[in-house]
Amino acid sequence: MVEYINENLSGFWIALGFAMLAAEVLVFGFTTIIFLFAGLGALATGLLMSIGVIPETWIAGTACFGIATGVSSAILWKPLKSLQDNSVPVKKPTSDLVGLEFVLSDDVSANSPGRYRYSGIDWVVEIDGSSDVETLSKGERVSVISLDVGVLRVVRAA
Repeated sequence: MVEYINENLSGFWIALGFAMLAAEVLVFGFTTIIFLFAGLGALATGLLMSIGVIPETWIAGTACFGIATGVSSAILWKPLKSLQDNSVPVKKPTSDLVGLEFVLSDDVSANSPGRYRYSGIDWVVEIDGSSDVETLSKGERVSVISLDVGVLRVVRAA
């Protein structure tokens, strides 16, 4: 087996390159791009050996593999990184409760939140930061502007 590989060194490098690319895609799913760069380096080494640019020796093959891997990573790093950095703008989750209007059963101020029971859950009621009022009185009609877990942020209803 070793003799066959030594006689067909360019084929070995090409097969190694395809095996590394297949492992990158099938096993790692492009999560580690190291096998991508190494696979491209091995393919380049095998192709350069098969067309006679470099001699079919282990030393030349190993050196070309290392250089080709480094060159492919230097060339492809920035484009692959820019594909990965396409971030989705932060979108605040929406809820069916936004826009809900109800009558306050407690006084609400910046220092003392109120309570409202809705759908079997006791919600904390706070004045939203975008509101220009400091207090809302019991009996006032309010509208939910935003919410977090267990907290309704309200403004005076129009």
